[in-house]
Amino acid sequence: MTAGSTDGCPFFIGGEWSSIGTLPTSPVFNPSTGEVIAGTPLGGAAEVDAAVRAADEAFPAWAETPPSERARVMFKYRTLLERDFDAIARLISLEHGKTLAESRGDLFRGFEVVEMACGAPTLLTGELLPNIARGVDGELARHPLGVCVGITPFNFPAMIPLWMFPLALVCGNTFVLKPSERVPLTAIRLAEVLAEAGVPKGVFNLVHGDKSAVDALLKHPLVKAVSFVGSTPVAKYIHQTASAHGKRVQANGGAKNYAVVMPDASVEKTVEAVMNAAFGCAGERCMAGSSVITVGDRGRAVIPELVKAARSFTVGRTDIDEQPAMGPVISAAHRDRVCGLVDEGEREGAKVIADGRDVTVADAPGGFYFGATIIEDVHADMKLVQEEVFGPVLNVFHVDGLESAIAQANAGCYGNGAAIFTRSGGAAREFKQRVRAGMIGINVGVPAPMAMFPFSGWNESFFGDLHMQGRAGVLFYTQPKVTTSRWFAEGEGDIWHK
Repeated sequence: MTAGSTDGCPFFIGGEWSSIGTLPTSPVFNPSTGEVIAGTPLGGAAEVDAAVRAADEAFPAWAETPPSERARVMFKYRTLLERDFDAIARLISLEHGKTLAESRGDLFRGFEVVEMACGAPTLLTGELLPNIARGVDGELARHPLGVCVGITPFNFPAMIPLWMFPLALVCGNTFVLKPSERVPLTAIRLAEVLAEAGVPKGVFNLVHGDKSAVDALLKHPLVKAVSFVGSTPVAKYIHQTASAHGKRVQANGGAKNYAVVMPDASVEKTVEAVMNAAFGCAGERCMAGSSVITVGDRGRAVIPELVKAARSFTVGRTDIDEQPAMGPVISAAHRDRVCGLVDEGEREGAKVIADGRDVTVADAPGGFYFGATIIEDVHADMKLVQEEVFGPVLNVFHVDGLESAIAQANAGCYGNGAAIFTRSGGAAREFKQRVRAGMIGINVGVPAPMAMFPFSGWNESFFGDLHMQGRAGVLFYTQPKVTTSRWFAEGEGDIWHK
């Protein structure tokens, strides 16, 4: 079945594509127009069990495949992804609504993890210490876990799956991916390309479904590890449920990320960075800069420029060649939720200084559009401040000094990212040391790490022990085995030798 078909999306189980026509489906929209472009089949326990058992059956042979051979599959995968790069990016824009530039960025950040995975022989190199005692050697080797699972959200259809399965596979595990039912087409294409790259049957599997499929994965006795990205309430549930069933878990949750603007910050560069952080990907990312804190009267100088930029920010279709600055949000329901939060904040006394609620796109009246919105006079007990809006909405706070800015940034329950804009090394160092977040930007609006570093959320932005990407990802998908050995000289200690 071709990805993008309106009559369903196939499963990939045991190396075979199949459609199950009796399953209920969930509509997949083109957010730019509001049109239904596909239907995601809502698989359940039976489909999950088939995929997990296929992965479990394939595991022994794949685990014994030399790391260099597993890496060659990733080298081929990299080549094929590069070949199909633009087509996949356009598919992301079609089903998600990102601009084409954002879709290319989505795929490229995942592509970097594939490149890292190509270094499997080095990533999996063990440790040896000879003579830990006289005539005794110690050795550590990393072994795969078994069947690993990835449960991914709608907001990065390529990057987040690629955070997971390339490293899991080169570490010798087999894998079952359950993508968001809102954006299945990109995941299908990633799987098609992986099959073309030569991954053996059963090593990688793709299932579709909603919460019932997720629960079946979390509780399946053959699953050893679960990787998840989504909202904090669901991340908590994933972590608790999978852990209770003996799985290793890494679960990334939501965030409220702050950008502090010091009096000495470059206004032009700060506006450029904050606009991208707040409104890039229509604000639908856990690293979105959803709040800005200006310090002192000079720090406030950035706000009129942000308002001017927001009011001129073009919003439109991303499924055509002429690209806007920002595309639609994922669904009508999500647009209405974002609008409701802004409306509620305004009723509670917040001041909307750039308003995107009434944005329209003439040639796509059914699209799910919400324009760049900036809000002042917010306070701590508003939902706008407490909850992850996950839309193109920027809250503005004003404080007198860095101490107050750090306190504001640390006041919430999350801990993904925080940024500071300044020319002062002292202020930057103070901020970096004291802000309770796992990813810090200094004159960088979206401090999401490159593939060789972990995506290291703190507090209620992450549940688990080992983060995704980087060396932490390799550690998550492997388990250490330590061997202590002593070898005797010919005849030494052999009572039968005498």
